[in-house]
Amino acid sequence: MRIVSLLPSATEIVFALGLGDQVVGVTFECDYPPAARTSRIVSNTAMPEGLTPAEIDRVVKERMAAGEDLYRLERDALADLAPDLVVTQDLCQVCAVATSSVDEALDVLGIDADVLTLDPARLDDVIDSIATVAAATGTEHTAIELCASLRRRLDDLAQRLEGVVRPRVAVLEWTAPPFASGHWVPDLVTAAGGDEVLGVPGGRSVEVTWGELATAAPEIVIVAPCGYRLDGATELAEAMVAEGTLPGDAAVWAVDADAFVVRPGPRVVDGAEMFASLFHPDRGLPVDSARARRIR
Repeated sequence: MRIVSLLPSATEIVFALGLGDQVVGVTFECDYPPAARTSRIVSNTAMPEGLTPAEIDRVVKERMAAGEDLYRLERDALADLAPDLVVTQDLCQVCAVATSSVDEALDVLGIDADVLTLDPARLDDVIDSIATVAAATGTEHTAIELCASLRRRLDDLAQRLEGVVRPRVAVLEWTAPPFASGHWVPDLVTAAGGDEVLGVPGGRSVEVTWGELATAAPEIVIVAPCGYRLDGATELAEAMVAEGTLPGDAAVWAVDADAFVVRPGPRVVDGAEMFASLFHPDRGLPVDSARARRIR
């Protein structure tokens, strides 16, 4: 099977199912596992480089209002690869090429490929999506073992955190303007023994004001901007602390969101475990400095 993945999370899932050698095309963002970088790039960003978070937000809103694409599907590459299966999403217009654009491109190019759309909204959905990919690729047995392992880790985490006092937590998926977390991210907070004060489980991430963040009175603020990795998140968090925009009495952490929070793949369970180490260090959960940094 020749597989094209238009989602970093789908790429992770396909590799986790043992199909890495069948992945012929990926997006410019697909960087895990490292072997994914050897596949041909079939989707690129249409955004200018070097923009600040505020500038990115402005451009995204302008392009969406005008009906313009945020991603560019490389049709020549797609035609050359002649995939049997294309994995995409309709969950977020800002995250990847939409299914409608993929269908149109395949039709124009005359490619008879199956299109698999993944739209997980909750943490359970993320794990279930592994089984969905497995059903399309004949790897059901591997998926059963993988999904069971992920759920077992979440069960073990719940037992370890039984009886904890849950801190009030706000996860910021964007910083200028601030966006509260959505979809599966509030579930990660819950699984880690915290209470998300702004995000809605299964809902979309939504823009909030600094006043709303202050009123929510979080004890812990997690800075997890999509696309910024740990170093970028650290710089943004440090700037917000210096500017005084975050609640003054809240602990502030920067995390590698792309790896462990915002991509709905197997590593979100790592994200839940990481959050737990920040919320409850007294439970013997060490903080991994390669995944999170304390800013204040």
